[in-house]
Amino acid sequence: MAALRLILADQLSESIASLQGLDKDQDTVLLCELMEEATYVHHHPKKIAFLFSAMRHFTAGLEATGVRVRYVKLDDPANTGSFTGEVQRAVKELKLSRLIVTEPGEYRILQMMQGWQAALGIPVEILPDTRFLASHAEFAAWTKGKKQLRMEFFYRDMRKKHAILMEPDGKPTGGEWNYDKENRKPPKAGMKSPPRISHKKSAITKEVLALVKERFSHHFGMLEPFHYAVTREEALMELEHFITHLLPNFGDYQDAMVTGEPYLYHSFISSYLNAGLLLPLEICEKAETAYRAGSAPLNAVEGFIRQILGWREYIRGIYWHFMPEYSERNSLNTTRPLPDFYWGAPTDMFCVAEAVRHTRDHAYSHHIQRLMITGNFALLAGLDVKAVQEWYLAVYSDAYEWVEMPNTLGMSLFGDGGIVASKPYAASGKYIHRMSNYCEKCNYDPDEMTGEKACPFNALYWDFLVRHEDKFRGNQRMPYVFSTWDKFAPEKQKSIRAQAITTLRKMSGGTL
Repeated sequence: MAALRLILADQLSESIASLQGLDKDQDTVLLCELMEEATYVHHHPKKIAFLFSAMRHFTAGLEATGVRVRYVKLDDPANTGSFTGEVQRAVKELKLSRLIVTEPGEYRILQMMQGWQAALGIPVEILPDTRFLASHAEFAAWTKGKKQLRMEFFYRDMRKKHAILMEPDGKPTGGEWNYDKENRKPPKAGMKSPPRISHKKSAITKEVLALVKERFSHHFGMLEPFHYAVTREEALMELEHFITHLLPNFGDYQDAMVTGEPYLYHSFISSYLNAGLLLPLEICEKAETAYRAGSAPLNAVEGFIRQILGWREYIRGIYWHFMPEYSERNSLNTTRPLPDFYWGAPTDMFCVAEAVRHTRDHAYSHHIQRLMITGNFALLAGLDVKAVQEWYLAVYSDAYEWVEMPNTLGMSLFGDGGIVASKPYAASGKYIHRMSNYCEKCNYDPDEMTGEKACPFNALYWDFLVRHEDKFRGNQRMPYVFSTWDKFAPEKQKSIRAQAITTLRKMSGGTL
């Protein structure tokens, strides 16, 4: 029976399940650029351009091998703008008798797919996404009997399963599972990122850039300059460049933040991995090979592999294990609107402004900027969890709900009540001062707790803890911070909380 095989924008892998067993004489592959998907949140123009160009190049690669592809461009007059509309149109016009899809990365699309069989009147087969290294069933089995679902132990199991950084005797390479304690060095003076690759723009990419400029210039973010890889070959170049030139220093400085440096030694391959141009196991194996060859230290290689083999798989597992209820969690009952400075409005907080600038210009900021600057502020200020999640989903080119939601709701905001994080990732301005050079250019002083020049993070940090004392005082990882608060004189405690109120008032008024 002739089949329609739908490929989503984040499924650009020849190994994707829905392409396996394809009959070139009968089957048709469908890819489509959809206004609904580009605007359900207002995605960054760079992300839209990256995905549209990558989809078009992927299509060209399929067609070169004799695969019949139905590619619907955004400006096609017949484009219905939605997955359901385009699937219905393709099935009707091509008279196809079944639909084959690979499970999506977002629950809302899975719900959509699950309704297609009844709507279309043909069989719909939803296949597992085997590009991931832990299946839903495997993750569910791992959770059984556990009171806490800590990534570290899941990660160890994944290392054993895939024989990554393991020795013949079954012990982890180097004798330790985790070298994170070696990966927290502050930046050196004058530190700059090594040169990055800027890929030559094909005719396809130029056409896409013109389309995105015309249709999505009102979305937050700069479209150009545009340096993204848009093919698997270019993505592999990015991976090789990272392994050779950046990985050796990645570990030491992965938490460092430097003015004007959105990347430092970070890989910038998450966009390619999450769209399917790269695969997780091949990345881990290349990193391990670099260690075995003596070209990258163990702390860097292990830390990098942990992000992919451990954290990425764990976060996906959390998302699908707890959805759809997970999306409604708000354990700290936060409701404050997202301040305009998240969208580029002026703020005197240099660290926040810098992280937002990186986001605006590159559709990227590295994980410490996301967690300890924009995420940390959102946590301390009690910003609405849904608004913050929508922001992260909209502005980053590597963001899809399966990875964005647990990272934002669980890791950054502690909004899932401790499923992902064992304690809130809250920090004062002193952390930012230690791990960056941002404070050098800031109007606020990280050493001041109260007064006009006081860093807003400082009073908000203590106010956050006291606001939620009933939830956190008994946390086994937080006795020190509360004992410190208890030692403050009552007058000091009162002035700190008053400063926090002033800070939140200034935030709401657009004067922070």
